[in-house]
Amino acid sequence: MTPQDFIASISPAAKASAEVTKIPASFTVAQAALESAWGAHCPGYYNLFGIKADPSWKEPVTSQITNEVVNGKTITITAKFRAYPDWLGSINDHAQFLLTNKRYQPAFAYTTGALFAQAVAAAGYATDPLYAQKIVSIIKKHGLSALDMA
Repeated sequence: MTPQDFIASISPAAKASAEVTKIPASFTVAQAALESAWGAHCPGYYNLFGIKADPSWKEPVTSQITNEVVNGKTITITAKFRAYPDWLGSINDHAQFLLTNKRYQPAFAYTTGALFAQAVAAAGYATDPLYAQKIVSIIKKHGLSALDMA
């Protein structure tokens, strides 16, 4: 899938989620692009963010082969991942994670994807020190800020 195809596929769901959650659609699309390599690495069904299914998850799951780092060594395991009926299911589930985790609440003061990304990264979302920069770069390169316009 090309970046343009990916953006066209998930933008309607990102915009629908943004109306309810106030998470900028540009952030959602850019983060999904980064996390899934433009849809090439969605474990199972529509799982844009690679969210594993822990015992609390009561919805459908899919078993997928994945790599994990354990004691400094990369190993291959089969893990259960959350499965969704569509892009919106994945996006809404991820939004709930951000909405219900208090450390991300400062991000909701921002209405642009770039500032939202910086706030989420500052709250410790990822260990990659360039995480926010990568999301902002995707937003800029692909004109995703237009998704945040009413």
